[in-house]
Amino acid sequence: MSNELFLRRKWTFKAHGSQVVMIKRPVESSEHVMMKALIWALYLPNYPEARVETPIGLRYKPDVIALDCQGLPSFWGEAGHVGMDKLETLLKRYRHTHFVFAKWDSNLEALAQVVSELTSSIKRSAPIDLLSIPADSGERFFGADGTITVEHSQINYRRLMQP
Repeated sequence: MSNELFLRRKWTFKAHGSQVVMIKRPVESSEHVMMKALIWALYLPNYPEARVETPIGLRYKPDVIALDCQGLPSFWGEAGHVGMDKLETLLKRYRHTHFVFAKWDSNLEALAQVVSELTSSIKRSAPIDLLSIPADSGERFFGADGTITVEHSQINYRRLMQP
């Protein structure tokens, strides 16, 4: 990804024939914006209606979301730090929602253990994916024009639950 893009406030990304515009807030890191974009691009083939940073009228605002025909979350992506209260609430309340939690260049073991403990006593029908986004993602997955080219096999990816 070019240095020019890092300086902009509005970032435009393209993947799978779709486009999304993200506004980088002054307090938001470039890595956080890239994680949201990568979640969107990785899961867009399965959730073509996925949107980024869209409030859905709930207490918590997702980084990436797709709603089913009843307006309930079928897919929910979170980039970066997620507090324990939010994590527990989401996993217990939305048992039919496919969750993705992405971390920047991190070991996923601690997060996997926390998620496993939180979900051990509940019945879920959708998977939970953990992603460790490589530190060189800007250069590897983003073209100069904002085109994202990435597959699960190119990142540290772990699916905790099979539906």
